[in-house]
Amino acid sequence: MSTITVLHPGQMGAAVAAQAVTAGHRVLWLPKGRSESSRRRADDAGLLPVDDLRTALGQSEIVISICPPAAAEDVAADVAAVPFAGIFVDANAISPTRATNIARTVSRAGATFLDGSIIGPPPAGSTTARLYLAGAPAAARQVAEIFDNTLVTARCLDRDAGAASALKLAFASYQKAVRSLVGVAHALADLHGVTAELIDEGNTMAGPFLADRDYLRTVAPRAWRWVPEMQDVARTLTDAGLPADLAHAAASTLMRWDSLKDRSDLTVEDVLDALRSTD
Repeated sequence: MSTITVLHPGQMGAAVAAQAVTAGHRVLWLPKGRSESSRRRADDAGLLPVDDLRTALGQSEIVISICPPAAAEDVAADVAAVPFAGIFVDANAISPTRATNIARTVSRAGATFLDGSIIGPPPAGSTTARLYLAGAPAAARQVAEIFDNTLVTARCLDRDAGAASALKLAFASYQKAVRSLVGVAHALADLHGVTAELIDEGNTMAGPFLADRDYLRTVAPRAWRWVPEMQDVARTLTDAGLPADLAHAAASTLMRWDSLKDRSDLTVEDVLDALRSTD
C-alpha cells in the first residue's frame, strides 16, 4: 500500500484518486479553502483529509497534481517549498515547456519528477481513462502499479519529461477544436434553417480522422482548393455574428500545403514537414 497526496481533487482528480483508493492505497487531500462540492467529491472517493501540506507530504511517497492548469506552477512551488523528496507527478493539461519548468522546481527540492497526462473522461462505472507517464522509468513504473486493475490504465512512455504533456495537447488540439467547430456549424445551420440536413451529412462522414495519419497524404494536395472555401466560411460566419477565428486559422493552416498542390507521391512525413515550415 502506498500513501499518495492528490492536489487538488476536482472532478477528474477525485475520480482518479478514487481508483487508487479502490486498489487499496491511502490517498490524502487538503480540504482547507476548498468548496463544499470538493469536500463531497473527496468524501465519496474515500480520500482522507489532512490539515496542512507539510503533514500530508510527510506521510506520502507520491504526490499527484491534478488541478486547474493555470495553477500547476503554484502547486509545484508549494510542494517544493516544504520540501518533498518523493515522486511528484504533474498530471495537468500543460505545455511541455511548462512541464519542464515544473520539473526543475521540484527536482531542485529533491523530488523525482514525472510528466503525466490524463486522456479520457473521469473514470467511473464502465468509463475508463488513460494516464501517460514520462520521465524516470522506475518512478513511472511505481506510479503505474498503483492503478493496476482499475479504471485508470497507466502507460509508461519511454520518453523524457514533456512527452506526456505533448501527447495531451496534441490530442486536445483536435478534440477541443472539433467541439468548438461543431458549435459554430450548428449555430450557422440553425440561422438558415438547415439543421436537419447538417445532421444528415454528419451521419455520412467517415472517421475517425485522428487515427488515420495516411489520410493526410490525400488532404494536403487538395488543400489549395479549400483555402478560398474557408475564407468564404469566415465571411459567412462574420455576417451571421458568429466567431470566424477557427475558419481563418484553418485557411492559414491549409496555405502551408500550397507547395504540395496536386502531388500524388507524398509521404506523411512530407505533409507534416510542410506544416512545420516557417518560410
